[in-house]
Amino acid sequence: MATGKRGRSGEGPAGLVVVDKEEGWTSHDVVARCRRLFGQRRVGHAGTLDPDATGVLLVGVGRFTRMLRYLTALQKSYEAEVVLGVSTTTLDASGEVVGEWDMKDVSLEQVRAAAAGLTGSILQIPPMVSAVQVGGRRLHELARAGIEVERAPRPVTVHRFDVEPGPPGEPHVHRIRVDCSTGTYVRTLADDLGTALGGGAHLRNLRRTRVGSFGLEEAHRLDELSLDHLLTPAQALRDMPQVEVGSEVSRLVTHGLALDKVAIGAAGTGPWALLDHRGRLLAVYEGTDTDRMVASVVLVSSG
Repeated sequence: MATGKRGRSGEGPAGLVVVDKEEGWTSHDVVARCRRLFGQRRVGHAGTLDPDATGVLLVGVGRFTRMLRYLTALQKSYEAEVVLGVSTTTLDASGEVVGEWDMKDVSLEQVRAAAAGLTGSILQIPPMVSAVQVGGRRLHELARAGIEVERAPRPVTVHRFDVEPGPPGEPHVHRIRVDCSTGTYVRTLADDLGTALGGGAHLRNLRRTRVGSFGLEEAHRLDELSLDHLLTPAQALRDMPQVEVGSEVSRLVTHGLALDKVAIGAAGTGPWALLDHRGRLLAVYEGTDTDRMVASVVLVSSG
């Protein structure tokens, strides 16, 4: 009943790989490659990266795909460049130009002040090229059909929006670093930044540098990946509070039974990753309005 890299007997590997996605690959392309690489049909990712974007993409393998929703909610960090004076259909460099302004006299201080106004808890309208669904269809599908629809603003949190000078010879380009909540569109931040400065802007060279504690320093290109890079389910949930339980409680967990969080020493409001004495991930439990905690996903069953 092993639940490490190779999963239970006959199930193939289970865990997480941290991919450094290259430009030109869709997130689905990465998932398809990992299916072939690990010989596992159950593969998914925790947060889409656009084809033009690069950087950290978390890919779950095998039974661990059931846990990916907990990684999707982690804070994201990005680096990119904002090009002032030009807006595009896609809000990034891949789109067609739809507006131009003379913004060569906009100072770095003005850009930083505008970025400060887009920091904190803000409302953001999802771009038409996003995967958000409206009326049962994804926005990017509607955009490809030439259809634009009204989108409701969504609350997001921008924890950091730093601005630095861009490459030499391009005074209208600024490098940015953004830490933000899940669901934040950096291309929309770039567009809103241009609007706040009295013109327009678009994004280029987007790179995701971190998802939670998973950064580029442990990410691998697809041509480098192997089973040796597969993190165990317990390692993959390292950003979640973890509680080690004894054999008696482990048996209750494998049956998905509710537990008393005080009795097992689970602090906070959850969710919690429950591990056995060997460090194997058994399940994820979530809190209730009482001291009871209930099973959300059980990775190791009693059978």
